[in-house]
Amino acid sequence: MTRATEQAGEDMTSTRPIPIVACLAGDGIGPEVMAEAGRVIDGASQLFGIRVRQVHLPFGGEAIDRYGEPFPSHVRAAVKASDAVLLGAVGGPRWDSAPRRPEEGLLGLRKELDAFANLRPVRHADIDLIVVRELTGGLYFGAKELSEDSASDTCTYTREQIERVARWAFRLARRRKGRVVSVDKANVLSTSKLWRRVVTELQQSEFEEITLHHELVDSFAMNLATKPQAYDVILTENLFGDILSDLAAAVGGGLGLAPSASLGKEAPGIFEPVHGSAPDIAGQGEANPIAMILSVAMMFTYGLGRRDIGRAITAAVDEVMSQGYATADQVSGGRAYATWEVGQAVCEALSHHSSGGGEFAANPYREVIARG
Repeated sequence: MTRATEQAGEDMTSTRPIPIVACLAGDGIGPEVMAEAGRVIDGASQLFGIRVRQVHLPFGGEAIDRYGEPFPSHVRAAVKASDAVLLGAVGGPRWDSAPRRPEEGLLGLRKELDAFANLRPVRHADIDLIVVRELTGGLYFGAKELSEDSASDTCTYTREQIERVARWAFRLARRRKGRVVSVDKANVLSTSKLWRRVVTELQQSEFEEITLHHELVDSFAMNLATKPQAYDVILTENLFGDILSDLAAAVGGGLGLAPSASLGKEAPGIFEPVHGSAPDIAGQGEANPIAMILSVAMMFTYGLGRRDIGRAITAAVDEVMSQGYATADQVSGGRAYATWEVGQAVCEALSHHSSGGGEFAANPYREVIARG
C-alpha cells in the first residue's frame, strides 16, 4: 500500500473538529432508543473531553406523514453532509396500505451512501463472532417483475462488489482470530460460484495468513444454530446475510442486543440496532436500548475514529448487564427495568471505563477503506 493510498484512507474517516451525527429516530420504538443513544453520546463526550453535534431528522414513516416520502431531499442532503448516521427503526402497520413504505427510505439510504459492508457482531457467553454481509447487491437490488401469474427477481454480483466486502471480512479477521468462513450456494447458483472463486482468489493473493473455508448456506445455518462458538468472521451475500445475521443474533441473546454498522468506501456510515420498530410496545418504556447503545459504540469505533470510546461504551454495557439491568425481553423471573433506567445505568457505568486514550491509528475503518 502506498503512502498516498494510506493518506487517502485517513482523509476519508477524518472528521471535522465537532463531528456531526445525523440522528434518524424513525418509527415505533425508534425515538425511545434514540433518546438513550443521545444520552450516551453526551455522557461519553463529556467524559472524554470531546464535542459531538447531534442533528435530528425525520425518516421512514415519520417523514412520509410530514413530507409524503420516507427519505426527503433535505434529509438526504443533511445525511451526506454528516460524519455518521445513527438510525433507530422504521416501519409499522399504519403504513402497510400507504403508497410509499417506510422501508423504501432504508434501502434508499444504503444506496445513497453506497454502504456495501454490513457488520453484525454477536457477543454472548462463549459466542464471539461477526457477520459481514454484502449490502448493496444481489436480489434486493436486481430487476424485478410481477404479474398476475408470475414473478421474478434478478440476482447479480460483480467481482468488484465481492472483493470490496471480502476485504472487510479478511481485515477484520486480522484483528480477531484469523478465521473467515464464506457462505454461499455454489452447488446451485452462478452468483455463488463467482462469489466462491473471487473470495478464494483474494485470500490467496492478499490474505494468505487468514484461514478461509467455505460452507453452503443450508448446512451452515444448522451449524450456526447448534455450534455458534465455532465461528469467528462470517462473510456472505445480501439475502443470505439478512437471514443468517438474525439467526446469529437469536443464538447470541436476541435482537434487543444486536447492533450493526453499514459502511462504504467513504464516511458517513450507518449505525443502527438490528431490531425492528416494535409498534406493539412503542411508547410504553419497555424497549431494549442496548442494541442502539452498542451501535453508538460501533459509530465511535468505525465512524468517528475513536476506538477508545467505543470500547468504553461496550464495557459499560457489559457491566450493566452483568448487574442485572435489563428490559422485559431479557428478563425471566426478575425485575424488568424501563428503557430509560437501562440507559441511565449505562451512562453511570461509563465513568468506570473512561481512562483510556485516543486510538486514532488503530481505527480499522481507515485500514479497510484505503483499499476500497
